[in-house]
Amino acid sequence: MRSPSPKAESDLADPPSAKPGVVRATFRAFQYRNFRLMWAGAFTSTTGAFVQEVAQSWLVYTLTESAFLLGLTAFLNGAPILLFSLLGGVAADRMDRRKLLLFSQYVQTLSALTLALLIWMEVIAVWHIMAAAFATGVGQAFGGPAYQALIPSLVDEEDLPNAIALISIQFNLARVVGPVVGGLAFTTLGAAACFGINGLSFMAVIVSLLIIRLRFVPQKTEAHVLQSLKQGLSFVYRHPSLRALVLLSTITAFLAVPLIMLLPVFARETYGLGARGYSTMMAFSGAGAITGALFVAWLGNAARKGRMSLLMQMALGVATVTFALGTNLWLGCGFVFLAGGAILAVFALLNSLVQLLAPEEMRGRILSVYHTAFRGAMPLGNLAAGSLANRFGAPRVIAANGVILFFIALVYLIRNKQVTRL
Repeated sequence: MRSPSPKAESDLADPPSAKPGVVRATFRAFQYRNFRLMWAGAFTSTTGAFVQEVAQSWLVYTLTESAFLLGLTAFLNGAPILLFSLLGGVAADRMDRRKLLLFSQYVQTLSALTLALLIWMEVIAVWHIMAAAFATGVGQAFGGPAYQALIPSLVDEEDLPNAIALISIQFNLARVVGPVVGGLAFTTLGAAACFGINGLSFMAVIVSLLIIRLRFVPQKTEAHVLQSLKQGLSFVYRHPSLRALVLLSTITAFLAVPLIMLLPVFARETYGLGARGYSTMMAFSGAGAITGALFVAWLGNAARKGRMSLLMQMALGVATVTFALGTNLWLGCGFVFLAGGAILAVFALLNSLVQLLAPEEMRGRILSVYHTAFRGAMPLGNLAAGSLANRFGAPRVIAANGVILFFIALVYLIRNKQVTRL
């Protein structure tokens, strides 16, 4: 555990004797100026990403009518996580994390604006979207570990779980706002506008990165990059609790995330909806995720977060199965809401535990291992689910994933003390 960092006057927290109310406790990390700036920039950018996702998912599926190619596009976006995130973690421990994040934003901005131009010129092809998805993934592979490692530099340790939950809230608030804006922009202005909005939204993160005050100074080292990488992998492997958390997050991401990826298939084939109906389902998922994040933020640095994450994963499994087998639209939206809340709670709790267990000098590398396993499992899960959905149908595949999620959590709850005692 790191000791509390010195804070600027504007970042001073409540005195120990203060007893904040529910609302103040839930949003405690907003006391810190740097955190507020990063939160606002990230929210704007993430909203833009979901505006683009509405257009991109619908565009790919409309052009190809292939669940496999929908999954392949998602796979190509996440594949760089598997290829480069570990190197991104080494970079996050060796260089200015702010500069690394700026590089990430520039790459993603260029990818989005290039697609907007190609769509506007009416020369867009599926391979353009796939190539841009891969390029965006490269930026995220280097930016992700730096961003995660940056969060503890913005708040004190006791407020870190709350900060992580609030970061999850901004992500999932964007999942509510983004699809609504994206649906309106897509149906009234066209797909090019959605990609253009996303490209411009990165300016919010760039501006916030340029004005925040950071306390992290990378330590000088003569170690080779590969040696530093090996140190990070070895630390996680030799730490039973970290190893268990990484494995659990990998399995959960592989099985849970395909529900969101295959929503266009459910919207069109199960419920007979168009783009607006699909964006509405996405909004329900995002609203549920916000609710789950608020719950985790309210918990703060409570004990037994590991046990709570397993209970939430069991709830996720039940909600996933029920959604997959249902045919009523509003019940389906309700279970998408519950699934969104449960999956967010699981990921926020696991992320908090990894952050709290990671020493500052190894934080970038440890988080890159977690980031690689967690984010890398998503495209693999999307690719597998998309391929199986083409053969067996999306409802059967998602229902099977939900059953496996439930029983894996049950096994961990009964047998894995490394997680339940945290």
